[in-house]
Amino acid sequence: MDPHPNPFQIAQRQLDEAAGRLGLSPAMHALLREPMQELHFTIPVRMDDGNEEVFKGFRIQYNTARGPAKGGIRFHSNETVDTIRALSAWMTWKTALLDLPLGGGKGGVVCDPRTLSQGELERLSRGYMRKAAQVVGPDRDVPAPDVYTNPQIMAWMMDEYEVITGRHLPGVITGKPVNLFGSLGRGDATARGGLYTLRETAKAQGLDLRDAPVAIQGYGNAGQFAHQLGGELLGLKTVAVSDSRGGIYDPKGLDYQAVTAWKRKTGSVVGFQGADNVTNAELLELPVVVLFPAALESVIREDNAPRVKAKVVGELANGPTTPEADLILHENGIYVIPDFLCNAGGVTVSYFEQVQNAYNFYWTLEDVQSRLDAKMTEAFHSVHAMAQSQRVHNRLAAYMVAVRRVAEAVALRGWAH
Repeated sequence: MDPHPNPFQIAQRQLDEAAGRLGLSPAMHALLREPMQELHFTIPVRMDDGNEEVFKGFRIQYNTARGPAKGGIRFHSNETVDTIRALSAWMTWKTALLDLPLGGGKGGVVCDPRTLSQGELERLSRGYMRKAAQVVGPDRDVPAPDVYTNPQIMAWMMDEYEVITGRHLPGVITGKPVNLFGSLGRGDATARGGLYTLRETAKAQGLDLRDAPVAIQGYGNAGQFAHQLGGELLGLKTVAVSDSRGGIYDPKGLDYQAVTAWKRKTGSVVGFQGADNVTNAELLELPVVVLFPAALESVIREDNAPRVKAKVVGELANGPTTPEADLILHENGIYVIPDFLCNAGGVTVSYFEQVQNAYNFYWTLEDVQSRLDAKMTEAFHSVHAMAQSQRVHNRLAAYMVAVRRVAEAVALRGWAH
């Protein structure tokens, strides 16, 4: 068994199953199975030592039948075009599932940003936008932050686009700093949206979440906010967290402030006083009520899925569960909140940022959070109802809702029937 399955092949297999259930025509199925447009390019960057390095970049627009493409830009040393293709597909289904007037896209650069100075990072970011400017724009394709990119990188890219076009167009990119046309509520939106879907799951499943033990694999932005907000909003008790170096476990619970302070001090959660060290693999199999995979793809697989003990798996990461594992979790009665529902809070508030940029009026934090709650709750119930009526697992149900919406837009445009 391949420990690193091709993510785009997984995305295609997931689509294939939904297409069969929905009875899509061969032409419609074929169109939805591939990206509509890909841009591959190189980015020469002058380094601080005077030498020049050349980086490989991508921007992929998977489908724009429902609106401009939307999706993040990743800076990662192991980035591959198939990962970008898969993520652009998942963004297409995510925006459709949340009923946002957007399509799906994704971008990336093969690099290790942790080895770059601020000046090198800025030159790389501006170089990316110079190449991508031919396909992006507020009404064409709107990027956002993703792995190892942040609001500062978005600000540089927005500024570069405005230099190129000679116009004030902050809506070209989202996830910007709040004092540079960003939206309030964007920072914790992914985790907050996931917790709203967990709240609805608990209602549907009759679960009591007060002091329910939680494990979080991946202690980046989404994972840390899931720890903090899980306690504040739902009374959850986080007992295990991990990062790329390993994890920690304390069945009595982990204090958010203390763990984040330790990570800031040491660079990792490993070695936190009073907790046992666990591996990332061991964390997935702990006896908890809720498991949040919040790291990278394909961590729950056919080999370890039978040992997952959680009652609910909330996928804050993209693609953390393989198709084989999906079936095993479903058969074992584990309720999976699929990634493109669970982690859709980020793109939803990014859409809110686009709206605010478009009419140059900015909402309060309460406005953003209440609208996010309404969108996530509506999307959860559309998936839950589809799963119950069709007797399928939640990921297939989410695909069926989203793919049907995209196929309807494609057909109305006359691209395929």
